Amino acid sequence: MSSHSGSEENHITSYKTYISIWILLMILTAVTVFVSYVDVGIFNIVIAMSVASVKAAVVALYFMHLKFEDGITWAFALFPLGLLFLLIGMTILDTFTRVVPV
Repeated sequence: MSSHSGSEENHITSYKTYISIWILLMILTAVTVFVSYVDVGIFNIVIAMSVASVKAAVVALYFMHLKFEDGITWAFALFPLGLLFLLIGMTILDTFTRVVPV
């Protein structure tokens, strides 16, 4: 059998918590749909990506049980996010150095 190293604690999440999370995800989905119909300029993408990030964090914390994991698991979960931000940041820096042809 496979087992976690370290403590063997069982974390049981109640149905009330899962229902609350489901309601939160439905509200965030409604916000995303609402924002798609409202024109707020460039902030449509910012709002949509922010809501999607919050939804992804909630799913990772509760449904993937990341909330109850140890530090090394958190490091492995957050390392790809750091790489993503680095790649996006370098891409943005590259776009500022481009010359627009006349």
